[in-house]
Amino acid sequence: MARSKPSSGSTAASVANPKLKLDKKGNPKVGRFKKLGNNVRMIKQAYSLTAKNDPKLPWILLITFVATFTVVELIGILLSLPLVFIPLALLFAVLATLIVFGRRAQGSAYRQVEGQPGAAAWVLEGMRGDWRVTSGVAGTTQLDAVHRVLGRPGVILVAEGVPSRVRALLAQEKKKVARVVGDAPIYDILVGDDEGQVPLPKLSSHVMKLPRNLTAAEVNSLGRRMSALGGPKMPVPGGPLPGGRQMSISQRQVRRR
Repeated sequence: MARSKPSSGSTAASVANPKLKLDKKGNPKVGRFKKLGNNVRMIKQAYSLTAKNDPKLPWILLITFVATFTVVELIGILLSLPLVFIPLALLFAVLATLIVFGRRAQGSAYRQVEGQPGAAAWVLEGMRGDWRVTSGVAGTTQLDAVHRVLGRPGVILVAEGVPSRVRALLAQEKKKVARVVGDAPIYDILVGDDEGQVPLPKLSSHVMKLPRNLTAAEVNSLGRRMSALGGPKMPVPGGPLPGGRQMSISQRQVRRR
């Protein structure tokens, strides 16, 4: 496999500044403080966006921080080590607050996208790990859609829209995929709240809990064969929000933590 060459811009920058460090891809390395600053800005943006839709957020985070700090410090007092436990109490309080914030931000994001065209595609594209998502491989003019996901479980077909319309699309896509993937498992999922369907907030966890049937090498081989199926057949809105607004990068990143 040929190694990717550094871009001409990166090479020129390194020549102009010999002390400039490059990463494995030949791009300038980002310093730790700059990364920290980017993360802080991302969290601040996500907080402001989430707080608009979750008025209780500041109080919930404050209570979480104070309660966690108090519990850990009480343990330190019982062990006659109150001063030693102050840093631990701060650390655990911040960690617990970030976890609660991430969950509230995730819930807020799901409430905004639920019921909107392209919501399932947005969730699938935000999953952690090696998931190769092709959105809108089949669809209708009413914005019903079928999305194709390739991963260690095999091929997962996810349909969103009116069940009476997307079930036929799902069956057609499953037949098409079966002709290419051979014995690889094929899963089909219909997003919704009725019996036999997967609710949107549980879609990501449902997909990631599927059994790992393939090795990484088999996934790569399967991906090459599936390239014959082509890409998206219809445009799918990315990160839909009520009122036509787009989901911000910060909300998506916090949701994936």
